Amino acid sequence: MNLPQTPTNFFKQLRFILVETSRAGNIGAVARAMKTMGYSDLVLVNPRFADAVQDPEAVAFASGAQDILTGARVVGSMAEALDGINFAAAVSARLREYSPPVLTPRQLATQLVAQPELHAAVIFGNERFGLPNEVVEQCNVLINIPANPDYASLNLSQAAQVVAYECRMAVLDQAPGGGTVASVRQPAGDANEIGYHGEAASLAQIEGMYQHLESALVEIGFLDAGNPRKLMPRLKRLFARAQLEKEEVNILRGIARQMTSGRK
Repeated sequence: MNLPQTPTNFFKQLRFILVETSRAGNIGAVARAMKTMGYSDLVLVNPRFADAVQDPEAVAFASGAQDILTGARVVGSMAEALDGINFAAAVSARLREYSPPVLTPRQLATQLVAQPELHAAVIFGNERFGLPNEVVEQCNVLINIPANPDYASLNLSQAAQVVAYECRMAVLDQAPGGGTVASVRQPAGDANEIGYHGEAASLAQIEGMYQHLESALVEIGFLDAGNPRKLMPRLKRLFARAQLEKEEVNILRGIARQMTSGRK
């Protein structure tokens, strides 16, 4: 049985990723939201302006969280942003037909704290367009904040603050004097608490498996590359529910390899 997260490890481990952010002030405000809740790992994917972490508006909105800005990494791809990550959560107000399982921020926090082997990232999209479907389909879960259905519009930094707060509270609830471990662990007898737990597969390993499986399905004629329809999004949603381990990804790649070995 896994031991619960310690606050120090969890606060250092959880990564916040901002994708193609349009306003420098929002980056600074997210840095402030992170620091107030104890987090520091900030990654920016292709922000839509130069010198994002040094922009005067970003610095002003950070309001004392300049160390988070200074330590932020700016990268050019999701693959770089997700390096070392084995559990990704996409934050979106828009539900997708082929999205991974949908959780609230509180449910996400409970799961992350109960599974210390997860190196998790929470991903936030562009202020106007949100996250593209291909990024959401890469993720293990989609986070939907249960806001007022008549006006569910949250600013980027507000959404980050909600997620950061819920994750902080989940850690504090399990700490001595701050609550009970039972409040953040899976219920006794839950399937996730039974049997051996292997190393969670990284997002890069899972994406490689998807590419391998897709090419195998095309080769055996099960998937029409010219008219793929929604097969791969459906398969990604199926596997997202499974929370694949590294050995399981290797098994699936072995199956894909065997599917085509006799055809060459």
